[in-house]
Amino acid sequence: MTEARRLPMGEFIALVAMLFATIAFSIDAMLPALPQIAQELTPGDANRAQLIVTSFVLGMGLGTLFAGPLSDSFGRRAIILAGAAIYVAAAFAATQASTLETVLAARVLQGIGAAGPRIVSLALVRDLYKGREMARVVSFAMMIFTLVPAIAPLAGSIIIADFGWRGIFIAFILFITLAMTWLALRQPETLPPAARRPLAVAPLLGALREVLSHRVVVTAIAVQTLCFGCLFGTISSTQQLFDTTFGRADSFPFWFALIALLSSSASMINAALVVRLGMRALISATLRVQVVLAFGFGLLWVGDLLPAGLVFPVYIFWTVTVFMMAGLTLGNLNALALEPLGHIAGMAASVSGAIATVLAVGIAAPLGLAFDGTPVPLAFGIGLLTLAGSLLMWTLPRRD
Repeated sequence: MTEARRLPMGEFIALVAMLFATIAFSIDAMLPALPQIAQELTPGDANRAQLIVTSFVLGMGLGTLFAGPLSDSFGRRAIILAGAAIYVAAAFAATQASTLETVLAARVLQGIGAAGPRIVSLALVRDLYKGREMARVVSFAMMIFTLVPAIAPLAGSIIIADFGWRGIFIAFILFITLAMTWLALRQPETLPPAARRPLAVAPLLGALREVLSHRVVVTAIAVQTLCFGCLFGTISSTQQLFDTTFGRADSFPFWFALIALLSSSASMINAALVVRLGMRALISATLRVQVVLAFGFGLLWVGDLLPAGLVFPVYIFWTVTVFMMAGLTLGNLNALALEPLGHIAGMAASVSGAIATVLAVGIAAPLGLAFDGTPVPLAFGIGLLTLAGSLLMWTLPRRD
C-alpha cells in the first residue's frame, strides 16, 4: 500500500473512531428510550423492552462471523458500505414498527449491518499500518471512541424529548450516512484485487474446528462469553434501575456519562499492569474482585445494611467496577484466545468474537429480564458469572 493512498493520519483516526462509535451509539443512545418503548409496545411487561439492547448484540455477533471473511474477498469499502445499507434499512423499518417483535427483528438486522463497520474498520487499519504504528492508530481511535458511551444517552434523551423514541432510529440513519459519505469520498480501497482471497466455506469451517479444538482458546472464549454477559446484562438493566429503583430517570444520562468516564480508566490501568502481571493473572484477579463486590453488594441490599444516604453511591461505585471489569478482561481474553492461532488470526478473531457475543446474549437477556425492581438479581447473577469465570481461569496453566 502506497503512502499516496493514505488519508492524513489525524483524519484517518477520526474516521476509524466514527466507525467504531457506530456500536456504542447504537446501544447506549437507546437506553433512555426503553421506558417509552415499554409503555407503547409492551405495557404489560416492561422488562421485555431490555431486549432492544440484546437483540442488537445478537445481530452484531452473527454479522461478526462473516464481515471479516467477506471483506477479504470483496474489499473493505464494499463490505462496510453494504453493512451500512443493511443498518439503514433496519433502522428505517424500526421507525415504522407497531409491535415490539418487529422492532426486535429490525434490531437484529441492524446489528448484522453494524458488524461491517465494527470489524472491517480494524482491517482498514491493518492494511495501512503495521506493528507499533497500527497500535498507535487504534489507541488514538479508541481514546476518541470512549467518549461516545458517555454522551450517547444524553444525546438520545434530547432526541427523544423532541421526536419520541422513533427519532433515535432517524439519528442512527443520519449518523451512519455521515460516516459512510466521509468514507466513500475520502478513503480509497485499501485491499487491492490482487491481494483478495476467494470466498470459501472450507477455511471458515477449518478455523472453527481449530478454535474449538484448542483448550486454552475454548476456555478464553468461555470466560469472554461470561464477561460479555455481565456487561450486556448491566447495560440492559441500568436504565430501569435508575428509573424504577432510584427514581432518577431524568438524570440518568448524566450519571451514565459519569460511569462511562470513570470506567474508561480501566484501559490505562490494564496497559500499566498487563506486561508486569500477565494476562492470566490480571484476568483472574479482576474476576475474583468482582465476585466479592457483586455478592457483597447483593447481600448488603438484601440485608438492608446500607444507610439510606449510601445506597445510591454504592450502586454507582459497583456499576463502575462492572464496566471496569470489562476493560480489564475482554481485550486480554481476546489476546489470550488468538495467541495460539496467529496463523489464522483474522478468521479466528471472527469465529471467536461471534461465538462469545452470540452466547453472551443467552446470558444477558435472562439476566436483564430477571429485574424485580431491585439490583439484587443483577448483582447475584454477576457474582455467579464471575465466579464461574474465575474457576475456568484457575484451570489454565499459569503462563502468558
